[in-house]
Amino acid sequence: MLNEIKNPWKILDTKDVYDSPWIQVTKHNVLNPSNQPGTYSVVHFKNLAIGILPLDEQYNTWIVGQYRFPLKRYTWEIPEGGGERDIPAVESAKRELSEEVGIAAKKWTKIQEFDPSNASTDERAIVFVAQDLSFHEAHPDDNEQLVVKKLPFSALYDLAVKGEITDSLSLVAILKTKLLMDQNKL
Repeated sequence: MLNEIKNPWKILDTKDVYDSPWIQVTKHNVLNPSNQPGTYSVVHFKNLAIGILPLDEQYNTWIVGQYRFPLKRYTWEIPEGGGERDIPAVESAKRELSEEVGIAAKKWTKIQEFDPSNASTDERAIVFVAQDLSFHEAHPDDNEQLVVKKLPFSALYDLAVKGEITDSLSLVAILKTKLLMDQNKL
């Protein structure tokens, strides 16, 4: 375990500058680690980021394509969404997998927790591998226009290595899953 180091930042004052059901932006006037005045703004995410990599017995998986408004482009990624902080993350993962791709799973393995962008947000992400799959009709949210694609995990891994998958939850899930597969842990 790494040693904790004392916080070198001193907060002089704090002001909430934006609040929505999903995020809150807070501006802090600070003295930075070199004791110089500055401003540090933080985006607080009110939900967890949840990602799911479904795997069937033949090591096929499913990805979701959609237009991402902040990026102004179409992306391919694992099924993912938000999870309320006061319920178990796996319950949110089950809901997202069902909604986005119409898959239910009997086996769930949490493979990683991480901070996707810790220089400007406090967002926390959790990714799962879902196995022992069954299928039903997807029912995405009204604001989602999704395309679902089935492909071998090896092809998804190749897309990640080539840089064609750029979403952080997807990359973490794909690379960690490959590592676990190589170690015969999945």
